[in-house]
Amino acid sequence: MATKIRLQRHGSKKRPFYFIVVADSRAPRDGKFIQKLGTYNPLTVPATIQLDRQKALEWLHKGAQPTDTVHRILSFKGVLFLKHLLRGVKLGLFDDATAMEKFQAWHSEHEANIERRSNEHKKAKQAKRHVPVVKKVEAAPVVEVAPEVEETTEGSTEAE
Repeated sequence: MATKIRLQRHGSKKRPFYFIVVADSRAPRDGKFIQKLGTYNPLTVPATIQLDRQKALEWLHKGAQPTDTVHRILSFKGVLFLKHLLRGVKLGLFDDATAMEKFQAWHSEHEANIERRSNEHKKAKQAKRHVPVVKKVEAAPVVEVAPEVEETTEGSTEAE
């Protein structure tokens, strides 16, 4: 049975909310699923993602294929990086403790970046909200009118 890790849509019209589920690839999008791995809310900034890493990692090892969006979510949450590190352990490149140290270092740096982005967004939102809107009224352009000067032509003679 081919399994996919994919999104199952919930929420009302124009207000999406998704469950991250493992389902048979032949099942309909919002139909029967095997296991729920987490949730994804794209409406918040940054997007809110609740995910059980161990279950997702277990399904990836079993051969479940993530859809494109779920692949990005798993990458963002570090599940694919953890799978990569565990493969290195399996091949004997380094031990399990080293792999977990690398993952913890990546995870702490990643969380700091998320916190920084969230704070920047909040500051920008507050700055946008508190800036008084000044309407600029442009005056009509001033056009200077030169006084009319009589033109005299030199060298013109009148013969009478």
